[in-house]
Amino acid sequence: MTDYTNQAPPRREFEDASDAETKGIGEALGDVTRDLSVLVQQELALAKAEVSQTATRVGQTAGMFAGAAVAAFLFVLFLSLALWVAISDRTGPGWGAVIVAAIWLVAGVVLYFVARAQLKKVNGIPQTAETVRQVPNALKGQEERNR
Repeated sequence: MTDYTNQAPPRREFEDASDAETKGIGEALGDVTRDLSVLVQQELALAKAEVSQTATRVGQTAGMFAGAAVAAFLFVLFLSLALWVAISDRTGPGWGAVIVAAIWLVAGVVLYFVARAQLKKVNGIPQTAETVRQVPNALKGQEERNR
């Protein structure tokens, strides 16, 4: 799993609990507001980092699909022409074309399944989703439910 701690805002150190008794409601509300602001900033930083990483992987995969498609097209085109000429000597040009078209079909099906398997490897933003699920318990002071 990737460590995103260097990409998030710094964590705020909490004051001693004995100071909480002397604080007024306004100060306590200010602390809660600051804490929520830091939490939101950290979640946004995590989401940004995960989306960036996922977008990079998707971009690389798309580039591989494009390169594979061009290479496969050129290979199949020239192979098809050569095969069509070779088969046409024995079966005639019509049947040679049908046989070559069937080979194209098989190649297309294989490329489809390879591309589909590659696309299933994209994960999205799992760490952000997990930490966002923990926010309601943290706001209620029930962090132990997140473990």
